[in-house]
Amino acid sequence: MKLILALIRRDLVLSYRQGGGAGSALGFFLAVVVLLPIGIGPDQQLLARIAPGALWISLLLSVLLSADRIYQQDYEDGSLDIMTMGPVPFEMVALAKSVAHWLSTSLPLAIAAPLLGFLLNLDPATILPLGIAMMLGSIALSLLASIGAAVTVGLRRGGLLVSILVLPLYVPVLIFGLSASQGPASGPEIATAALLILTAITLVSLVVSPLASAAALRSYLK
Repeated sequence: MKLILALIRRDLVLSYRQGGGAGSALGFFLAVVVLLPIGIGPDQQLLARIAPGALWISLLLSVLLSADRIYQQDYEDGSLDIMTMGPVPFEMVALAKSVAHWLSTSLPLAIAAPLLGFLLNLDPATILPLGIAMMLGSIALSLLASIGAAVTVGLRRGGLLVSILVLPLYVPVLIFGLSASQGPASGPEIATAALLILTAITLVSLVVSPLASAAALRSYLK
């Protein structure tokens, strides 16, 4: 456990020092949230209606923007080869790197999204359910992004391929995350059911992602 925590801490330090992945994701997210009201116009009711969906799509695309960086640097400098020979199971290494990506990129965006919703005239009653759904869904987004990053780690300029591979996996997260974010607008029963399904998707991703990511990385490291 100490080695896993050390690996997460190492990835967080590298992420904040470099600033590329988290910084570009946050910049993209802010650009979408700021420019969307300008493009839509002054229709406040329309903005309030599309605000949860716009925030979810912005979060999804921002996470995708930094997905290819999860393993790329460690693959290029040979760190992944060393990790395969270490005492920590490689599946746990993949999980640790997914957790580091979530802490450095997905979680800050999920926390900032409801707070920036006022730019889109977000209904105040939606802020709490939106924040809960986004924090839960962001875990699944990082775990699924890890699979795409592992599959394309050996390819040059694999960022576009990561998006093509991962986007279909993001559709259920987007559908149920958006339903869970509506709160009173969609009814408490529907929102609760959607949140439970979103939790199930996150738990399945938590099991499948480390196994799939480790298998894909091993195929490149042989």
